[in-house]
Amino acid sequence: MESHSIANKKTAHAYNTAADLFDHPANTFWNRFGTSTVNRLGLSKGDKVLDVCSGTGASALPAARQVGSDGRVVAVDLAEKLLARAAEKAKSDGLENLEFRVDDMLVLGYPDGYFDAVVCVFGIFFVPDMAAAVRELWRQVRPGGRLAVTTWGSDLFEPANTSLWQAICDERPDLHKDFNPWDRISTPEGLLAMLAEAGLTDMHIFAEDATHSLSGPEDWWTLAMGSGYRGTLDQLNEEQLRRVKQSNLHHLASQSVTEISANVLYAVVEKPLI
Repeated sequence: MESHSIANKKTAHAYNTAADLFDHPANTFWNRFGTSTVNRLGLSKGDKVLDVCSGTGASALPAARQVGSDGRVVAVDLAEKLLARAAEKAKSDGLENLEFRVDDMLVLGYPDGYFDAVVCVFGIFFVPDMAAAVRELWRQVRPGGRLAVTTWGSDLFEPANTSLWQAICDERPDLHKDFNPWDRISTPEGLLAMLAEAGLTDMHIFAEDATHSLSGPEDWWTLAMGSGYRGTLDQLNEEQLRRVKQSNLHHLASQSVTEISANVLYAVVEKPLI
């Protein structure tokens, strides 16, 4: 298994590089699913919220709006460029109840039960030992508070995903991946098992069958370059990248692809009162 420090470095590099396109209109799914996660938490005015793997604030900003000026949201991410964009958006929206930390979610150092809610959207799978990460997040939830973990479901971004990896394999077989980190928990059963390994019980998991619309093949390329795929794509030279893009987008155009799958799993767990 890849070490936690190496995984952190790879994740930070990929998302810092992708930051220029992360909030492009072609990538609206971040805000869509971040807001949906927060809406499942039942936050109250004055709540304290920890949001890890925050990106540009897709869940942290709606949480800040819901908890109000008496509440507080701590937004954490490894990618400083993403958090800088989140801070800009918060300032533009007049939100002053957020704190932004470029840090590892496993070493934040808050006391047990410090937060009313802890949120992790599309990030828990980047930690090699996901159950250990969940235990650390759970430790910081107060009795009666909630933990929300959102992850990708099966067939993510198909049919574009398979087409992209085939094009990458044709150019650089050494970069091809048959397995993505979220595959470990992309079914309700897999997510349940991981959370149970972390010691959680009485979990509520909701599977949402969703799609993401594309106005054209170029939207898919923008998504790929503004997401975790960027870490792989940046390892191609200029000519290889051009050929991968051409092959990938030609395939999507030939199949008249106008939407891709974006299935999501939401897990919300309430901590028992002591």
